[in-house]
Amino acid sequence: MKAIRQIGSVTFALGLFVAIFGGMPWAVMVADDPIVPWWLRIAVFCTLSVILVVLVILALQLKPSTASSVEPKATVPDRTVLLLNSDTVPGRQTTEMLGLVQGHTVFAVWLGKDLAAMVRLILGGELTEYTEMMGRARSVATDRMTAQAAEMGADAVINVRHMTTSVVGSAAELLVYGTAVKLS
Repeated sequence: MKAIRQIGSVTFALGLFVAIFGGMPWAVMVADDPIVPWWLRIAVFCTLSVILVVLVILALQLKPSTASSVEPKATVPDRTVLLLNSDTVPGRQTTEMLGLVQGHTVFAVWLGKDLAAMVRLILGGELTEYTEMMGRARSVATDRMTAQAAEMGADAVINVRHMTTSVVGSAAELLVYGTAVKLS
């Protein structure tokens, strides 16, 4: 299913590109002759048929997934710096505050996934394209913050916070910040 969605997304993007950037100039240049050329017919057909295929695939995917819940993957991060969203580390004393550390990234989904998400908005259900994008962004930003804390010689980062901002369209900025500390 994922491969079909990828092929459909690429076909849709190419069909839309040809229809807009080829069809519109053709229509302006040949306004007297109403016969539509074969390449423009194929581009429009690809664009419309892929929309139908994406709708069918999304409808099929939504049917079984409405009853089941998405379980997070059980992975243990390999970090030497402890991350906490509290202001103290239970059972340990903070010996030195090293300062603010942060990780930052801006992520976006490409046009094909953005269009699939728009269709899913109509049909309902989880917008998995954006969920995956934000998960990757959170991971990248957290890794950058952890690396900055490790460079400072921190044992932990306390008061960890995540902040998200929409940049433009489907692009989102993610900032992770906290206080780097040394522990006893």
